[in-house]
Amino acid sequence: MRRAGFRLCLVTDRKAAPEGDLLRAVESALDGGLRCVQLREKDLGARALIRLADRMRTLTGRYGATLLVNDRVDIAMAVGADGVHLGAASIPPAEARRLLGPGALIGCSTHSHCELRAAEDGGADFVTFGPVFFTASKAAYGAPVGLSALDAACRATRLPVFALGGIGAAQISETLNAGAYGVALITEVMAAPDPAAAVRNLLLLLTDE
Repeated sequence: MRRAGFRLCLVTDRKAAPEGDLLRAVESALDGGLRCVQLREKDLGARALIRLADRMRTLTGRYGATLLVNDRVDIAMAVGADGVHLGAASIPPAEARRLLGPGALIGCSTHSHCELRAAEDGGADFVTFGPVFFTASKAAYGAPVGLSALDAACRATRLPVFALGGIGAAQISETLNAGAYGVALITEVMAAPDPAAAVRNLLLLLTDE
């Protein structure tokens, strides 16, 4: 099992990026010190996604940053990504490990203790847990779980837990106090006028705690 070498994971959403320029926003974030990008553009078809993933691999490689592809093990393999991030309906982490090899980084989205246990038993390297706070991108999946559920989740697993859902600079301290190893987020960086500055601020908060 490979421990996550980062505490901030940027989940992409090109619709949130200024002028829809995803690559420009991510490059700015990487300039600010970001070291993990999860490519999550679920509405793109396979051809468009693999083209974008290939360009993202080149960009993250230039900065020595980790690239995870959401759900699509085949595309992660095709572009030489560092690993995948799997949802509850994705293939099991053990199967992703078999396909990607022992060096791949595998994350899993979790929302309950049952899913946490399945991720850990399946050999995941880290998990996201949430949504901790309200976020429009997760509103269809139910109410936020809150900090007490995050605290219980962190106590229930030996895996690094990344708090997800409505996380911004103002929520860093309380999520880390609840036991989170790091945070995964979209809007605070993707929609920022200056993603580099947003990342630098977040990393300072994550390091100071």
